[in-house]
This record gives sequence, C-alpha cells and structure tokens, in this order.
Amino acid sequence: MCKHYTFTTPIRSTQTFNMYHSTNNTHLLLYPCPGYGHVIPSLELAHHLLRRGLTITVIISAADLPLIDPLLSSYPCSLHRLLFSYPKVHPSPQPLIAKILSTQQLFDPIVKWFKSHPSPPVAIVSDFFLGWTSDLASHLGIKRVMFSTSGALGSSIFHALWRDMPDINKQNNDKDENFYISFPEIPNAPKFPWWHLPPASRCFKNGDQDFEAFRTTILANMRSWGIVYNTFEGLEGVYIDHIKKQMGHDRVWAIGPLLPDEHGPMNSARNGSSAVPPHDLLMWLDSKPVDSVVYICFGSRATLSEKQMCALLGALKLSNINFIFSVKASDSSSMILSGFEDDMVARQGFVVKGWAPQLAILKHRAVGSYLTHCGWNSILEGIAAGVMMLAWPMGADQFANATLLVDQLGAGKQVCEGGPELVPDVNELARLLDESLNGDLRERSKVKELSEGAMKAVKEGTSIRDLDLFVKLVSEL
Repeated sequence: MCKHYTFTTPIRSTQTFNMYHSTNNTHLLLYPCPGYGHVIPSLELAHHLLRRGLTITVIISAADLPLIDPLLSSYPCSLHRLLFSYPKVHPSPQPLIAKILSTQQLFDPIVKWFKSHPSPPVAIVSDFFLGWTSDLASHLGIKRVMFSTSGALGSSIFHALWRDMPDINKQNNDKDENFYISFPEIPNAPKFPWWHLPPASRCFKNGDQDFEAFRTTILANMRSWGIVYNTFEGLEGVYIDHIKKQMGHDRVWAIGPLLPDEHGPMNSARNGSSAVPPHDLLMWLDSKPVDSVVYICFGSRATLSEKQMCALLGALKLSNINFIFSVKASDSSSMILSGFEDDMVARQGFVVKGWAPQLAILKHRAVGSYLTHCGWNSILEGIAAGVMMLAWPMGADQFANATLLVDQLGAGKQVCEGGPELVPDVNELARLLDESLNGDLRERSKVKELSEGAMKAVKEGTSIRDLDLFVKLVSEL
C-alpha cells in the first residue's frame, strides 16, 4: 500500500503538493510547461520512463490535472504529482514571456519540497521554455535535462534566434517585414522573412528587463546536462547531429514520436473528451472509401479569420470532397461554418466543434490527407499515420516545421501561410485538396516511407535505443 502525503507551502495557502513514497532509487522530477501541447508529450515521456521502472514526480497545474489521471491510475506507487496554483503573472505587452517568467516563482517551493523528500530526484527533466531550471538543478546539486516539444530544426532556430537577437534587432532596426533572417550554421542554412519569426522575438527590445530575462532562460538550455527530443533520426538526424555539436557532447537523445499505445493509459488522455461521440464519427468514416477524406484541424490555439474561413469553405464546396473539420467551439469564425452546415455537411462533411479524437481520425483508412497548422505534435501524428499533409503554418515553430515537411522532406504541400490577413486562392486551394486525395503524388509515397521509419524507430530502432540509453545514464546518477 502506498502512503499519501499532503502538505501546504508557506508561499500560498492554496498551493498543495501531493507526494507518494517510493523505494525506487531512480527518481526524476518532470516539469512540463503548462498547456496541452507541452503537457501531453511530457506525460508520454513519463509513461515510457515509468514502464522502465523509474519513479517520476510531475509538476502540474490544476488545469492540466485531468491529463495525468489515467497515468496515475496505472502507476499509483511510482508516479507522483506536485500540484500547484498557477503563479501570478504581471501585466505585460508580451503575455507569453510574462507567463514563462512567472514560473520562476516556484523556485523556492520546489527547493523546499526537494529538501523534505526522503528520496529526492537525481535529475529534473523540464520543458525548453523553462531554462531557468538549469539554475534550480545546480542549486539542488542534481542534473537538468531539457525536454523539447518542438523538433530539432525548430529548436535549433529558436536557440540561434534568441542568442543573436540583439544583433538581428539592430540589423532590422526598421522592422521591415520582408527582411530575411538566415541561419548559416544550421544544416541546409534555413532562412525566413522577419514576419515568420515568433511575435515575441520581433518585439525584442535591447535592455528590456522581461526580454533579457526570457533570453537568459532560453540560452540556459544549452547548459543542460542533456536534451531529449520528441523526434527520430530518420526525420531529423542532421539536426540532432547539429545539436550535439552545439552542446559539445552526445547526451542528446531522439526518442520519438511519443504517441500512445492504442489501448494504453495515455490514449484517452491525448484524445481528450471528444465534442462528439467517437463512435458516431468513426461510423461516418467507415462509410467512406479508402483515402477519400481530408481531415482539417488548426490545433488548440490557431484560429482562422472570417476571410480565411470563407475561402476554405468555398474551396471545400468547389472540390466536393469528403472532409472532417475540427474547429474550436469558441472560434468566432465557426459562426460562418454554421451557415454552410445544412447544405454542405449533409453532402460531404462532418464538423466537430471542440475537441476531436485526432489520432483515431488520422489512423482511419478513409482519411487520405490532413490540412494542418504544422504544430510539432500534429506533424508527428500525421507522419505516424502515414497521411499526406497540406501545410498552413501560422506562427511559433510552425514555419520551420513546414519548411522541414514540404521543402526538405517532400512529405507535404503548402497551401497558405501566416496570419489573418493572408487568404488562400479558392480555386487553387480546391485543386490542392482534390489532388491530395486523388493524385499519384510523390508526397504520399514519401510520408508512407517516413511512417514506416517512425514505427521502426520506436519498436526496434534508433528511438528505443536512445530511450534505453537515457534511462541507463540517469539510473547511474
């Protein structure tokens, strides 16, 4: 029987830590950045480590707590949680930066928990946004491992961008949107126009306290004892090698794609609570021919403008293809979709307003292509399912991911890019949607090849090799 301990830190009366005692000597502290796109792959990593006999404590917010419950049920004595109220965020014109910096308020509570633990962790595995935990690990006398929920290319660009941002900012002092930023030290020498860069970096101000603090925490990632990537060598081997050269050692492990077993505890957590009965959705797919449906989803944060939504719906009507469209219930442009539903959906589509069982959809034989915003989790899910992707990147690391997918790997085609002011041509988009299902495209063959490579990597190849090596090395700590 496992013992359950609860205690309250003096920092906040509402901040409660839950701790389970374990006799396992290899104990890791896992700290994902809050939010589905970061927490879910982190918990997938936790699942693999738990299966290999490690003890894991996860720092998690109350909002993300439902995501960890299935894993807690499967590993009640080796998975523990530190539950906290989200730190206070001060008002800022850069809310993401302010949110990330606010997590540093947990430094002292984590130290107190660590010192009171009968068998404290030997390392902290933390999200790439939480570079300040390198100093936390040093203070505690343990190792810090960075976990990247972005790919190795996106991570390389992100680090180089923030490292060189003061100089880049001076070069483009006029903030020319079409000013190109090049990264010659990164393999394939990627370059992007200014407007492709993350908004926070475009607003960088030399000497600004928040910007400088954020830059410091990002650069601290390169002081990590090691880095774990949710990718695989067959997808990003050249960029993994680049990171190893940057780090000056080989403690860089590519262990992805981190996806749940079909009947494993994390499958339901990753799918979330579907906005429609999954049985109804899968029955609708069962009625469609092989490779006859386009799945459309822009992730948990990206939204279409009204003009973009109208263009997409116009292209769907013009192409007359079958589709599943997952749209956020709170998205104002979904009101436009409502006007099309009676006519168009009855003939050719299925609309999900809210969370959709994405993995189950992508794996279904009827789904032949995927219109995506190119978030890294979505890229990996599309590759694992062997589904050709139509790229519509909008921000963050999505432009880098689209470059990798379309230009370097040839596993997809770009249909549009950017924010609400850029609207695709209706006729061209309709053609690309049709072609993605009906054409004998090299992109379809390439993504099937990558899918086979991904499955081999996690079952008997490089990813399971790297995961086992990582477990061996942290166990020796």
